Amino acid sequence: MLIRHQKTMTIGLLLGVTFFGILALIFSPVFGQGRNGLEYSDALFNKLAKGSSYFVPKLTADLKEVEKEELTVSVKMENAEQAAMAAKIFARVAPDTFSRDAVLSIRGNLSILLGAALEDSNAMYFNKGDEVREKYGIDEKEVLSTWWGALNRAVKELQRSRITAQSNIILEVMKKGIEPAYNFYKIDPESISDKAVTATSLLVFYLVYTLWWGFAIFYLFDGVGLSMKKARVKQEV
Repeated sequence: MLIRHQKTMTIGLLLGVTFFGILALIFSPVFGQGRNGLEYSDALFNKLAKGSSYFVPKLTADLKEVEKEELTVSVKMENAEQAAMAAKIFARVAPDTFSRDAVLSIRGNLSILLGAALEDSNAMYFNKGDEVREKYGIDEKEVLSTWWGALNRAVKELQRSRITAQSNIILEVMKKGIEPAYNFYKIDPESISDKAVTATSLLVFYLVYTLWWGFAIFYLFDGVGLSMKKARVKQEV
C-alpha cells in the first residue's frame, strides 16, 4: 500500500488503534457484577425508563370517573385453560365473572376491576411479585399477562359496540399500568435527576465514539490518497 500523506495516515492509524482499544474495554467485564459496558449502559437506561414510567397513582385517581360504570362483556380467549385462569383472577373482585369453554364473561364494576389490575401492577412495578403470586396461586407474570390479554379482548369488543369511554380508560390502564409493570419487572427504577450526569456522559460518549471511527476512516483514506473533492468546473472557451 502506497502512503501518499504520512501525517494523515499516522492520525488515522492512531484513531483506529485507540478506537479498537476502547472497543475491547467496552466488551470487557469490568463494569461491576461481571458486566461489560453494553450490559451496564443497557441496565442503566432500563432503570431510567422504568423510573419515568410510573403512572399508577394517576391512573387510580382517574378511576373515579367510572366508579359507577358496570363492565359487561364476553370475550373469546385462546383456549379454555386461559379463560378459566382469567375468570379466577377477575372473580376476586367481580364474583359474577365466569368462563365456559374458551369464552370469558366479565361482569363487574369497571372501577373496582381496573383498580385490582392496578394493584397487581403496582406490586409488580416495585418487584413484589410474591404478593401477586400468593394472592392467586399463579405465577405473577402470568397474572399480569392474563389481565392484559383479557382486557385487550374486552377493549376490542367495546370498540365494536362503540362504548368508547370504557374502552379508552381500559386502554390507559393497560398501556400505562400493566405494560410497564410487566416489561420492567425485577428492574430497580432510577430517577433521571439522580443519574443525569452519568446518562449525559454516556450519550456524549456514544456520539463522540461514533465520530471517532468516522474520522479514523477519513484520515486513513486520505493517507493513501483517496479523498473526496469538489469537481472542478470546466470553463468553456
